[in-house]
Amino acid sequence: MESVIFIFSLIDCCALIFLSVYFIITLSDLECDYINARSCCSKLNKWVVPEVIGHAVVTVLMLISLHWFIFLLNLPVATWNIYRYIMVPCGNMGVFDPTEIHNRGQLKSHMKEAMIKLGFHLLCFFMYLYRLVAKIAPKEQRNCLPAIFISSILLW
Repeated sequence: MESVIFIFSLIDCCALIFLSVYFIITLSDLECDYINARSCCSKLNKWVVPEVIGHAVVTVLMLISLHWFIFLLNLPVATWNIYRYIMVPCGNMGVFDPTEIHNRGQLKSHMKEAMIKLGFHLLCFFMYLYRLVAKIAPKEQRNCLPAIFISSILLW
């Protein structure tokens, strides 16, 4: 059961990594004036709710499966995503609003947030991968697992 949770978490984390990269690419296209603010914001707002749901599901799964460290690591990011979605002012198009995205450095803050999320999801990906391999590996090989994992990262 635990391995199924980490397989699902890996798949979800891959989706969130690709979503973060999509946010970064779309925001950088807006920054370079390759697309206008309205089309950029409509593209990004379509993916805000799936991002919130994807991250919340993994966080709840870690709570249910009693992986406290991973749950506590995911909780601030999930809380921030939910807070950001709930606190959209009335009249705005969504989290990304074309009338305000160029005001007060919002574009830079959105870009910085997407970069931080990308780093966080990459960290979580390797953490979930390690936990999955540790769960699947036979008990005799678990003692040397950190050395194998670190050497495989260095060789890669």
